[in-house]
Formats: sequence, structure tokens, C-alpha cells
Amino acid sequence: MEMTYDLIIIGGGPIGLACAIEAQRKNLSYVIIEKGALTNSIFNYPLYMTFFSTAERLEIGGIPFNCLAPKPGRAEVLEYYRNIHRYFDFNIRLFEKAEKIEKDGLGIFQVQTDKKHYSGLNVILATGFYDIPLYLNVPGENLPKVRHYYREAHEYAFGKVLVVGANNSSVDAALECFRKGAAVTMVIRKNEINNRVKYWVKPDIENRISEGSIKVLFESNICDIREKEVDVITPNGKMTIENDFVLALTGYRPDLEFLEKTGIQLSEDERKTPHYNEQTMETNIPGLYLAGVVCGGMETHKWFIENSRIHAEMIINKIYSKS
Repeated sequence: MEMTYDLIIIGGGPIGLACAIEAQRKNLSYVIIEKGALTNSIFNYPLYMTFFSTAERLEIGGIPFNCLAPKPGRAEVLEYYRNIHRYFDFNIRLFEKAEKIEKDGLGIFQVQTDKKHYSGLNVILATGFYDIPLYLNVPGENLPKVRHYYREAHEYAFGKVLVVGANNSSVDAALECFRKGAAVTMVIRKNEINNRVKYWVKPDIENRISEGSIKVLFESNICDIREKEVDVITPNGKMTIENDFVLALTGYRPDLEFLEKTGIQLSEDERKTPHYNEQTMETNIPGLYLAGVVCGGMETHKWFIENSRIHAEMIINKIYSKS
């Protein structure tokens, strides 16, 4: 007979793991379903990324994160969460994608993945936001030279690289590519570098722009991408730029369609904020909870690991009170 878990956690990122830790502490049966590797989003971050947060603000489960540098890098963060898994020995299914969540006539959640079926009294969606890029929606965006994710600069060395965006990912990519010998031009929709860019990086990019090492087109948008050129609409009219690669690092969004298909109500404005109780994180569907970045809808800058870790305890306390 198939087991009915107290809790099914969709997403094996830091917040999903934090939920599992709290479930273990309350002796609740659970399973984590993760479509990729452990902490898959962090695994897909740029290889040499430095986090904005200090190590202690990335801790979960009360397990210390020791780091010699002021800010940890991607490799150190992955090592920390691997050690978390070693310590807690999570009941986790990696490389398995949740495809459908429904409630049956008895009020039990039925979760279908691409590999198996699960039953649970409660479900937590901790699915993050890094899987769906915000596309430019311009001709030529499907060319191989256009990338919506950035890993490292070596591939772009000595080429003509156009970086779209003014947030942390765009700025990091522009600086790294420039330092590996690329000719970098940034295309920025607004008239400045975003104020949320890491405080130790912002002066660097502004100085490189000021000295002309990195070119920038403010208040501009790409309108067409071709094999060796890009057209950009600027305040002075259309400009054609010779180009080898386009790094369209314009941000990412949660899988809002999956939330809606599951029955979660979203706000009707452009923020598409999911409906949930701020004290319990329970959605409009009893027994279905949200945790982490996904709670912000399109406002992906609202929730981070450090300020959403508390969601785990809030949710598990609510579930435990019902058991």
C-alpha cells in the first residue's frame, strides 16, 4: 500500500531543506522532490559568484557555516548544503520533476512526477524562481549566440559581447568578460546601474564605464539580433553594433503557470503575488503552503535565503498543530 506522507516538499533548495529539517524535528514523515541536483539553482549560478550575504545568514538547521572570506562563494555554499544533507540524511528524490498536484475527495494531495506518484496530507512549494528567464521577445533571441544564463567568462574572451541588464548578474558578467579580454557593451533600460548591485561591485562597474573600458547605452533596448550584429534603440535613434555574443541577463521568474494550474490564486496586477497567509504561509488551498522566493511572484528581489528561512518553522508549526 502506498505511503501517505505528512508532508511533500517540492524543491530541494535551501528553504526546502530547511522545511525538511523542521519536519524531522517534529517527527513528521516527508519527502523532498527536486527536479535537478541538490540546491539546483545555486548549482547553476556563475562558477565564481560571490554571495551578497555573509555565511551565517545562509545557515539552516542551526548548523554553522564556517567561511574564511567575508562573503562565501558558490563552491563554498554548495559544500555547506551538501554537508547539511550528509548530517540530516534527507528523504529526497533528485532529478525528479513534479508535474501535477491535486487534492482528492478525501482531502489528500496527489502529486504526480515524471517518475512516480506520491500522496501527502500537506504540500510545500519551495520552487524558487531561477528556471524561467525574462525573455527580450525580439527577433533573433533564439540564435545560439544569445544566452540567458552566465557561467564563466572564458568562452567570451576576445569577443564582442553585449550584456543586457543592470542587476548583479549583468554587472558581474560585464566585469568578468572585460577582464578576460572581451569588448563589452552594456544595454540598460534605465539611466543607471541598479542600486541593488552588490555594494563592493557597484563602484567597480561605474568606474569601468566612466573610464570607457566598458561601453554602456542607457535608456536603450535591443530590438533585433542577427548573427554578427545587434540593433539597439537608443535615445538618439537606432544603432547597429557588431556582436559575437548577447548575454540577456534580464532576470528570472517563478513558474507562475504551475502555481495557477495547482489552484493558487495570484494577484491581478503585474506583480502576480500568490495568495498566502503571512502568519502560516498557507495558500488559498488548505494544506498547501509556499516557502521562499516563490512567495514574491514577479518581485523576485523581495525574498532571499536569509529572510525566508523562517518560513520553514512557521509552516511546520502550523502542520504539527493539526496533527
